[in-house]
Amino acid sequence: MAATDLEKASTERAVATSVDPAEVPSAAWGWSGESRKTFRIAGWVVVVALLGMTIGNHQGHVEDIFLIGLAGLLAAIMVVDSLTRRVPR
Repeated sequence: MAATDLEKASTERAVATSVDPAEVPSAAWGWSGESRKTFRIAGWVVVVALLGMTIGNHQGHVEDIFLIGLAGLLAAIMVVDSLTRRVPR
C-alpha cells in the first residue's frame, strides 16, 4: 500500500540544468545535446546523394525535377541555418 505521509521538502537548492537525466539517459555520463557539425555533414551528404540519383537509366525527367528541387531546398535550409548561427543574438 502507498504511504499517506508526505515527505518533508528539502531546503537545499537544486542545481538547475537544461537536461533532465530521466528524460535523456546519456546526460548521466556527461554527454547530451546535438552535434551540429555532424548534422551539417550529413545534410550535405544527403544533398550529394539526391543529386547523384539524377544519373541513371530513367527516361522521364519528372524525377529529376523533384530530386533537384529537394536537394536545392535542403541546401538552402542549411545555408540559411549556417548564416543565422553566425549572427550574435
